[in-house]
Amino acid sequence: MMLSSRAAGGFLAGILILGPQAGLGQDKYPAKVIRVVTATPGSNHDWGARIVAQGLTPRVGHRVIVENRGSIAVEHVARDTPPDGYTLLFYGAYAWLQPLLQKVNWDPLEDLAPIALAISSPNVLVVHPSLPVKSVKELIALAKARPGDLNYSAGGGGSTPHVAAELFKYMANVRIVRINYKGSGPSMLGLFVGEVQLMFAALGPIMPHVKSSKVRALAVTTAKRSPLVPDLPAVGEFLPGYESQAAIGFFAPKKTPAAIIAFLSHEIQQALKATDPQLIFNAGVEIVGNTPEEFASFIKSDMDKMGKVFKSASFSN
Repeated sequence: MMLSSRAAGGFLAGILILGPQAGLGQDKYPAKVIRVVTATPGSNHDWGARIVAQGLTPRVGHRVIVENRGSIAVEHVARDTPPDGYTLLFYGAYAWLQPLLQKVNWDPLEDLAPIALAISSPNVLVVHPSLPVKSVKELIALAKARPGDLNYSAGGGGSTPHVAAELFKYMANVRIVRINYKGSGPSMLGLFVGEVQLMFAALGPIMPHVKSSKVRALAVTTAKRSPLVPDLPAVGEFLPGYESQAAIGFFAPKKTPAAIIAFLSHEIQQALKATDPQLIFNAGVEIVGNTPEEFASFIKSDMDKMGKVFKSASFSN
């Protein structure tokens, strides 16, 4: 049945008034519990997922629960869950960069549908107090003078500290050797005891150790100084164009209906806006809350940038 121009106009106006939930069908979504699958407890992934879940529950009218599955979370959502909007993934760069490093059982562009980039957090370039450098400029000069002598710690391939360090090596044209640890905690401990000389550590967990002088902070990995640590210079002040942050967002399985994706994106953004700003600040993160299209564009751009880094001669040297 065709609509008259006046009726069609009224229909479209109704869609705009009703917002993203319009067009979800007769069976109103959601009609049951929504699961958010994420990384291990104690991480920014876990913290962020629980903050958003708490804000989403009253908005959607059903419980939103968090399920910790570690690194298998990505494959579980990408390959093993139905595209019905009831199982979501909350994960960072590992989801889209790990396939550039090794063969995995998912394709970030073919198997996952971006919903919203939720939070981001800069890393902090920190060094062991025994290293005779007090600035990024001095660190680069030392690394150039002693190629291959300096080591950095990272909690696994594709982790944010790993990505930040490799981008630094690539742009500064220095050779610093990666030492792998099983997780962020052991990688920080390796720096504390002097097994490695430097690390690109997550801001929240590392700053107490900076204040206690266990490590020396040189710079933050944002393009410009971060309001979270305003006294620290940005790496980009020494390496123009350098920027690396821990960005974590929501995904659904690829074939999830567009109306559900739009609804979830809208509600997640509203839940983020309602979160206590002081709570966010104290955790060392910043709220992003963008659209599915903006998140997809961010992912493709990051994959292009880091793909060049991973293919470079300096990678992992």
